[in-house]
Amino acid sequence: MKTDSQLQKDVMAELAWEPSVHATQIGVEVKDGVVTLDGNVATYTEKWNAELAAQRVAGVKALAIELKVKLIESGVRTDGDVATSARNVLQWTSAVQSDAVKIMVEKGWITLTGQVDWKFQKEAAADAVRFLSGVVGVSDQITIAPSVKAAVVKADIEAAIKRAATEDAKHISVGVSGGDVTLSGSIQSWAERDLATQSAWNSPGVTKVIDKMTLSY
Repeated sequence: MKTDSQLQKDVMAELAWEPSVHATQIGVEVKDGVVTLDGNVATYTEKWNAELAAQRVAGVKALAIELKVKLIESGVRTDGDVATSARNVLQWTSAVQSDAVKIMVEKGWITLTGQVDWKFQKEAAADAVRFLSGVVGVSDQITIAPSVKAAVVKADIEAAIKRAATEDAKHISVGVSGGDVTLSGSIQSWAERDLATQSAWNSPGVTKVIDKMTLSY
């Protein structure tokens, strides 16, 4: 197991290795495996990529994000301009129904609401607007419509996780209640967690995935 000091060095090195991030502007603190990122970044894209970079480091048990987006003058846009760009890009996104998602922008912060049929549509909407110029944050409040046709089958989700995951799959437990799926157990990495949750979301009828998995190194 890495010490907090070694983990801090590794996260700082990964941030420096990520070309889309100005690592010198980001502070890294670690306590008991929990990593805190703070400082100022020029775009929401940079903030997002800094989070992903930290997650890639083995030994990170949890992340606390205190980064603030401070747009440079050329990146500042009116809320109306940001909203128009967001609407246009969603209309160009084939995975998202054109009128399924509503947009609200306040001081550069985009809030998405509405209802879609699948998790990948919800993710596609957030991904489409996340990298627009002038955006300082995104709140994804899109919900997933419950399916009256498909029953969530525990065995199908367990099989999907085993197909996608590695040796850790045997340690992941699946609980089903209506359209809610609860994943618990011990895993080795953030990537393993992402694979398990994505496998659960891909099952027809799932409206919520509750992540109770713990990282162990």
